[in-house]
Amino acid sequence: MVAAGLAVVVLAAAYICLPRHADLTKFDPGAMARIETAMWRNYYEKRYLFLFRDLYEVARGQYGFSPLDSVQLAMAAADAARSFQPSTSRAEAEAAMPALISYFRVLSDAAPAPVEIEDAARTELAWWQARREAVAPEQYGLIIARVATLVYGVDGEDLRRSGVVRAQAMAYRDARDANMNEADWSVISGRLELAYGLLKKALSPPVHE
Repeated sequence: MVAAGLAVVVLAAAYICLPRHADLTKFDPGAMARIETAMWRNYYEKRYLFLFRDLYEVARGQYGFSPLDSVQLAMAAADAARSFQPSTSRAEAEAAMPALISYFRVLSDAAPAPVEIEDAARTELAWWQARREAVAPEQYGLIIARVATLVYGVDGEDLRRSGVVRAQAMAYRDARDANMNEADWSVISGRLELAYGLLKKALSPPVHE
């Protein structure tokens, strides 16, 4: 019985910790839109446990990270969001940087190109802050696109448009704020699906005839 129990523990540990071949390009745009919409709702309602669940689902289900790495990613992302949310200045927002650096350090293992981790973390924080400062979505959307360029190592019109469409979805939510209803969340989900579809297209190799 002891040997059997030990075997179960070893197998469980191997399943949780064994590295997987994670790939940031393998996401499904529709699933990403659904999960991110749920993330936004949970973030604004300060339901951090549910936010953690959604972040885990992206890392594990969409990118293929191991359970252990998925937990690390979810914890780092949730911690960054929790640190940033109460901040009222750029100086206070710096509290999110350590968690963002931890997040991009793990994420970079599945990136198709080398990632400058601190640059990616700082650029991510830059669009969070720009959005809070009422910068136009067409402007901070390009910062979102820059994060994608730093992570994926590509650029182009589809990638930049993806960032802007995602920012416009955020602006739609911000304009309605506490008055958001189910129809509004459906609109946001549709816009996010378009944004992730454009990102997927930007990452696809060109078709040569």
